[in-house]
Amino acid sequence: MIYTKEDFGEDFKWGVSTAAYQIEGGYNLDGKGKSVWDVFSNTKGKTFLGQNGNIACDFYHRYAHDIALMSQLNIPNYRFSISWSRITPNGWGAANPKGIEFYNKIIDFCLDLGIEPWITLYHWDLPYELEKKGGWTNRQIINWFSDYVQFCIKTFGNRVKHWIILNEPMVFTGAGYFLGVHAPGKKGLTNFLAAAHHAALCQAEGGRIVRSMLPGSIVGTTFSCSYIEAFRDKKQDILASTRVDALLNRMFVEPLAGMGYPIKDLKLLQRLEPFVKDGDESRLAFDMDFIGVQNYTREVVAWSYLTPLIWAKIIAAKKRNVETTVMNWEVYPECIYQMLHKFNAYKNFNRLIVTENGAAFPDVVIDNKVNDEKRKKYLHEHIAQVLKAKQEGVNVKGYFVWSFTDNFEWAEGYQPRFGLVHVDFQTQQRIVKSSGYWYGKFLQSAALENTVLKN
Repeated sequence: MIYTKEDFGEDFKWGVSTAAYQIEGGYNLDGKGKSVWDVFSNTKGKTFLGQNGNIACDFYHRYAHDIALMSQLNIPNYRFSISWSRITPNGWGAANPKGIEFYNKIIDFCLDLGIEPWITLYHWDLPYELEKKGGWTNRQIINWFSDYVQFCIKTFGNRVKHWIILNEPMVFTGAGYFLGVHAPGKKGLTNFLAAAHHAALCQAEGGRIVRSMLPGSIVGTTFSCSYIEAFRDKKQDILASTRVDALLNRMFVEPLAGMGYPIKDLKLLQRLEPFVKDGDESRLAFDMDFIGVQNYTREVVAWSYLTPLIWAKIIAAKKRNVETTVMNWEVYPECIYQMLHKFNAYKNFNRLIVTENGAAFPDVVIDNKVNDEKRKKYLHEHIAQVLKAKQEGVNVKGYFVWSFTDNFEWAEGYQPRFGLVHVDFQTQQRIVKSSGYWYGKFLQSAALENTVLKN
């Protein structure tokens, strides 16, 4: 398939995404407080090879170089997150002037180079002092988060138009408060349900705050999603896939859309009742200006009696003999097309933006180059599916690659490399991969073909 940037329209937003903890480093510098990820990744046995984000990409000191590189690659929009504990070290109370200065410098430098800043207010790095009070399981977090959002809008809102409230609430509540594989490492259904409900309330409340304080702003929130299919055309597998879809894809967007939680298809959500207070149903709803769709793969689901409450299991991609990434995720470009159609069916949101899509493949540096053909192919085919959805009437208005640079990939450490730019984490040398040059050429309106493009 051949297409150009112009096929998407002049108002289509192209960019790249990053997250504070995954790139910044400077974890204990200039007054920054600890986050849950500072503690979790420095706890033995929690991450791959005990790796942590203490230095990461050293973006705290190298932001100007990386943003300049972004400009050289013709990237017009940059989505990044603010570290809550760099702004207010305890999560509440006195602000940290050095932290404010750091984000002011990022915003100003982006604007100087003609790059539009998109700020994600929360990308998983909760201040540790708040976690000691229960974190997302404590309903008081609605007030903590509201104060934080108000402070960010007052401080940066005169120069930033695009705001994202939460990054993937299903992931940070599920992995962090149910499975315990992400920070803060809590486990159990009760922790998960409390955290999930409070996050759902915060995403709507955050949207209301941004819109009331910045009437001309564009505010959204992001959802992780995977296209779900039944393993077999049998009733048990189909019902199992419906339950998994309700959990992974619908649990946060439907309350936001004013539909309530998908309890009909996922009975375990009845257990949310102890955490739901009078008036919460209306407080959960908010008409965002956009929904950020973050998709990487599909999941194939079968019925299982070994998993109570959800009675389902995911059939691993490697067991299905399909092409996978380093994350063991299936390469299935149609998944993003399917998910855009799915989210487009909700009537309460003005537009969709793909705020994350990308892939981790084994990258090899040869003669100071990284020829990452698989990533180029992945991006090309997924962008083609975005265009297909758009041509069929889906109101998709943007696409952001995850990620600009290789980074600290949470519990998986530094092994998975998603970047358009290779990072040597020992020397901090940057090498633009062939996928980065490819994306930059595309943003100059060069036609893309199925054949491999050269640097």
